[in-house]
Amino acid sequence: MAKRLVEIFTSGCYLCEDVVKQVKDLACDNCDVVVYDLNKGCDTNECETKAKQYGVKSVPAVAINGELVDCCKNNGINIESLKAAGLGQ
Repeated sequence: MAKRLVEIFTSGCYLCEDVVKQVKDLACDNCDVVVYDLNKGCDTNECETKAKQYGVKSVPAVAINGELVDCCKNNGINIESLKAAGLGQ
């Protein structure tokens, strides 16, 4: 059976660390888990490039085999919604 690549995008906060622990606990022998701390960055900028490629809008986020998992595909901050809520007025 082929290995499954599980990539976790975090900012190093306690909420992200809890997700990292949960994902690692659920991972099987066929899962290769890689954690990218976007706050620290990567020497090769691979983590930032992948986050943009996968459409990561907020963290924590998880991609499996190169695709952001549905639960992680939220829209992040929406400027129009912030303005509608009174920001800047």
